[in-house]
Amino acid sequence: MVNPSLPREKIPWFPSINYDLCKGAKECLAFCPNNAFAWDEAGARIIVANPYNCTVGCDNCVQICPNHAITFPDVEELAATLRCLRSEVQQNLVDG
Repeated sequence: MVNPSLPREKIPWFPSINYDLCKGAKECLAFCPNNAFAWDEAGARIIVANPYNCTVGCDNCVQICPNHAITFPDVEELAATLRCLRSEVQQNLVDG
């Protein structure tokens, strides 16, 4: 669980879609409880419409995609980002 005091918009954790692999099965759209995905009628494809709705650390949609078209940032990069943000928040508290 990510500390709620960390600014979500500074945490680059959300899915990317490889459109060469995506066949529009819409499994991710049906699966995601946070509505990160949407169907783009104009482009006739799935898009990441609400990236910051994605729960930090969750990548369950990767496993349900039948075409392996969904990826996430590297977990080590996520951990480094979270450490940096925690330090910033702590420093802000000290600086008052």
